[in-house]
Amino acid sequence: MPYTYDPQNIFARILRGEIPNRTILDSAHTLAFHDINPAAPVHVLVIPKGPYVTYDDFSANASAEELVDFHRTLAKVCEMVGVVPGQGYRAITNAGEHGMQEVPHFHMHVLGGKLMGPLVQR
Repeated sequence: MPYTYDPQNIFARILRGEIPNRTILDSAHTLAFHDINPAAPVHVLVIPKGPYVTYDDFSANASAEELVDFHRTLAKVCEMVGVVPGQGYRAITNAGEHGMQEVPHFHMHVLGGKLMGPLVQR
């Protein structure tokens, strides 16, 4: 999959301050905020501030500082929103057409607060 980053995507616009969000945590390289259309009682989006399209793009091309910051921020957010220790959570990222990715900016969904059910239908 070629990585074509669209700087006008909604997350890029949020990062530039053009669209408001309900920030949970803002670190050097990562932003975490509440999803505007939650699919669970807890639904948080965690995004890198750099222009990465998918998780594999981020993993292959982000700096070591960005990688560590993203994962540590995600861990802090899980604690802050109460999904750990607790009953658990689901972390999801979608990539490309088959993964049903809607926004061409890598992001991780953290969902919790209820039993999530099967991951995919068979």
